[in-house]
Amino acid sequence: MASGTALIYDEEMATHKLLWSDPICDIEVPERLSSSYEQLKSYRLVERCVPVPAREGSEEEILLVHCLEHLEVAKSTQTMNEEELKRVSENYDAFFFHPSTYRCARLAVGATLQLVDAVIAGKVRNGMALVRPPGHHSQRNAANGFCLFNNVAIAAEYAKLKYGLQRILIVDWDVHHGQGIQYIFEEDPSVLYFSWHRYEHQEFWPSLKESDYDAVGRGKGKGFNINLPWNKVGMGNSDYLAAFFHVLLPVAFEFDPELVIVSSGYDSGIGDPEGQMNATPEVFAHLTHFLMQLANGKLCVILEGGYHLKSLGESVCMTVKTLLGDPVPQITGEMAPCLSAVESIQNVRAAHKPYWKWLAYEETSFLQNLSTKSHLVKKANSNTSTEHETKITNNNNTVKVERFLELHMKNILFPVPPIKTATTGSEGSEHFLSEHVQLVKEMDKTEIKSLVSGFYADLVKEDKILLPLGSMLAILDKILKKEVCNGIAASPAAALSAAVALRHSVRFGFQRVLCVFVGDMQIIPNTEDGKMLIINICEKEQPGKTSCKHYISLNWKEDAEGNDFFSAVLGFILPVAYSYQPNLTVIAVGPNRSLGISGISLLVALLQGLAESRIIAVIEDTEISLLQSVAKALGGASTPPFGIYVPPTQEKVKKIKALRDQFQQEWKMLQCSVKNGISRN
Repeated sequence: MASGTALIYDEEMATHKLLWSDPICDIEVPERLSSSYEQLKSYRLVERCVPVPAREGSEEEILLVHCLEHLEVAKSTQTMNEEELKRVSENYDAFFFHPSTYRCARLAVGATLQLVDAVIAGKVRNGMALVRPPGHHSQRNAANGFCLFNNVAIAAEYAKLKYGLQRILIVDWDVHHGQGIQYIFEEDPSVLYFSWHRYEHQEFWPSLKESDYDAVGRGKGKGFNINLPWNKVGMGNSDYLAAFFHVLLPVAFEFDPELVIVSSGYDSGIGDPEGQMNATPEVFAHLTHFLMQLANGKLCVILEGGYHLKSLGESVCMTVKTLLGDPVPQITGEMAPCLSAVESIQNVRAAHKPYWKWLAYEETSFLQNLSTKSHLVKKANSNTSTEHETKITNNNNTVKVERFLELHMKNILFPVPPIKTATTGSEGSEHFLSEHVQLVKEMDKTEIKSLVSGFYADLVKEDKILLPLGSMLAILDKILKKEVCNGIAASPAAALSAAVALRHSVRFGFQRVLCVFVGDMQIIPNTEDGKMLIINICEKEQPGKTSCKHYISLNWKEDAEGNDFFSAVLGFILPVAYSYQPNLTVIAVGPNRSLGISGISLLVALLQGLAESRIIAVIEDTEISLLQSVAKALGGASTPPFGIYVPPTQEKVKKIKALRDQFQQEWKMLQCSVKNGISRN
C-alpha cells in the first residue's frame, strides 16, 4: 500500500513577476510561493514529506488542453522587452508576462504531472504541488486571471491518457470560479468538476452567467459540472462544511473517482482581499480529510490562488499536515450555515436532481427570491470608495488578520500524540494488530475493581467482564491524557463498555462526548445534561426510549446489494456530529448490528475529523474481521474499502428527511433547504 506525502516546490517558479504597475495583478506576487514554503519549514513539515523534483511540462502535454497558437504566443514572450510584454499582456483579462513566465508555467505543469505520476504509480499516497503561475482560469486559447496553462485540466487529461483513468474528480475550492476547467470538461462525463466561488449574482469576477448553479454541463457531460455560487461575502467554516455534506461528498461517493485533484486556492480563506471570506485555516484540514476517503486515498493538491500571505501559508500547512495523517484540529466558529449558503445549496441540489441517484427521492425545489438580491442594490449605491482608500483598508485588514491568525493557530494546534492507535494485549487482539497499532499495558484486576466499584457498580454486575472493561479503560485513559490519538478494544459486552467509557470521560472533565452505537444498546446512559450525545443505529427502535436532542435513534438496515449508508452518514450523522463539536468520539458495535463492515468503516473514517481525531472504538470480541477493518481505518495508513455504493431507497430518504426536519433547529448543520427551517442570517 502506498505511503508518504509528496511535496513539490521549485523556487524558480518565483521568478515570474509583474514588471510594471497594475492594481489588478499586483497581488499575484512571488512571495505567495516562497512564504508558503517557509511556513511549511517552520512547522517542520517539509522534512516529513517525500521530495519530488519539478520538471518542465512538454509541449505535447500542454497541447492536451491548449491550442498551438496559445502555446506559440506564450513561447514568444521569452525574448520580449518590458514594453512588448506589457502589450501582449493587455490582450488578456488580468494577466501579466515576464521573460521567465513561459518557463515557470511549464514548470507548474510539469510539477503537477510529477505529482500525478507519483500518486498513481503508488510511490506516495498523496501530495501537494506548490506552483506558480496558477492555472484554473486559463482556457484553450487564452491566458486569464493570473493563469497561463491550466495545470489541473492538463493533469486530468494526462491521467486519462497515460493511465486509462475513467473517473476523475476535480474539487476547486478557490474563491473564483475556475471557468477554464469548466469550459474544457463541460461535455466530458469522465471528469466531475465541483467549484464553489464568490458570485454575488454575477457581480464578482469573472462575472459569467455560466458560473451559476444552473450550468450543469453540456451533452454527455450534463450533471458533471457543479457550480455552488456564494452570493455574499463572509462565508465561514460552517458554510464550507455544509457544501461538502449536502452537495459534494454525496455526489463524489456516488461518482466513485479513481483520482481526486484539488484546485487549491486559499483566497477562500480569512483575510484574503479577493475573497473577503471568514473561513479559518483549519477548515482546509477538514476538507482535505474528507477528500482523502475517496479514490483509495489518491489525492493531488495543486496550488491556485491565495493573496493574504499569512492566511495562505497557514492554510497550506493545515492541508499538508492532514495529508501526512496528523489528527485534524477542532473546527472553530458557530456551526450553522448562513441563510444565503443554504439557499445556494438548495438550488444546486435542485439543479442536479435529474442526474444523480442519491438525489432521486429528495424533495428539492428551486428558490427564486434569494435573500441577497436586496443587498446588491445597497452595495451598488454605497460603492464610492477610491482605489487609494481601498488599498489602505486592505493593508489595515492584512495586519489585523495576521495578529488574529498568530493567536488562532496557537489556540487550535496541539502536539501530535506519539502513538496513533492503541489496544491492549488481551486475548484476540493479535487478529487485528498491525505495525500501526501499539499495545497498552492492561490494568490488574484489583485496580479495575476499585475503579468500577466506586463509580460504575450500578452497571457492572459480573466479574467476568472486569478484564475486558479494564482493557478498554486502559486505552481510554491513554486517549484522554493525549498519549495516543485513538484506540480499539474488543469486549464481550460492547453496550456496557460504551456506557462506562461515556461516564468515565465525563468524569475526567470532557464536556461533550459523542457516542455512535451500532446494534442493540441495552444500556443507555442519561444524556439530559448535554455532556453526551448518543446516536443509536439499530434495526428497530429501542423499547421505552424515544429520540430527543441528545439521544437519537436511527433505524437502518444496510442494503444487501452494497453500502447505502453513505446517505445517512453524510446527510445526517456528520452534520449532527459537527453541530455538537465533541471532545471525544466513542464508536461501539454491539449485538444485532444492522450495518456491514463497509458501513462501519465509513463511519470510523469520516468521524476522525472531529474531537482532534480522538476516537475509542469498542467492538464485540467475536467480530474479528470487523476489528481488523476498524483498526485499519483508525491507523489511517490506508483508506478502508467502503464497499459498493448503493443509492438509498425512497423509504430511507424519507427517514433521513424526517430526522432532519425534527432536529435541524437544534443541530443546524442539518439545514440544506430553506422552506423547512430558517437559517441564521
